[in-house]
Amino acid sequence: MPAPRTSPRPPEGWPAHGAAAPESAGDVVRWAAFSCVLVPVVLVGYGTSLGGAAGSALGLAAVTAVCRVLLRRSERCAARAGSRGGRHAGENSPVD
Repeated sequence: MPAPRTSPRPPEGWPAHGAAAPESAGDVVRWAAFSCVLVPVVLVGYGTSLGGAAGSALGLAAVTAVCRVLLRRSERCAARAGSRGGRHAGENSPVD
């Protein structure tokens, strides 16, 4: 008979399974903004036209802006839910 499976423990300093990631929306947006600058530079370096690189930069900037709005909204909703005590299992709610 095989031994029961146990979930592996995360390495030291990593969040536990189901815990929030250590980076905030600001960190993610910072990396995305860096990519908005880096990608067009690389494209021009590999011979893409300036117009094509500028178009890709604008597209990446638009996607980054939308993601930033959604991440901020998600953080606000999570903070609000946390201050209310989070979710509670109701009568008809499945419980793990």
